[in-house]
Amino acid sequence: MSSTSQKHRNFVAEPMGEKPVTDLAGIGDVLGRRLESSGFDRAYVVLGQFLILKKSKDLFQDWLKDVAGANTKQSSDCFQCLADWCDEFL
Repeated sequence: MSSTSQKHRNFVAEPMGEKPVTDLAGIGDVLGRRLESSGFDRAYVVLGQFLILKKSKDLFQDWLKDVAGANTKQSSDCFQCLADWCDEFL
């Protein structure tokens, strides 16, 4: 995990609780607002979608691009953040 961002490391370091969607790596204010307007207002709601898509990188990245207009790096960062969190806590 040495090549991950501080935001990623902070997210993976503790339980999810009620963290806002913008706490996810790869999700800034603009993508956060787009996700919130589609009903994905908390990180755990995005985690739910991640799990529904069976932790598939391709499916999750396509979904994030469709719903929020994320680019490849943003969707990849978010995927890896959630995958690492699941490895730690599930």
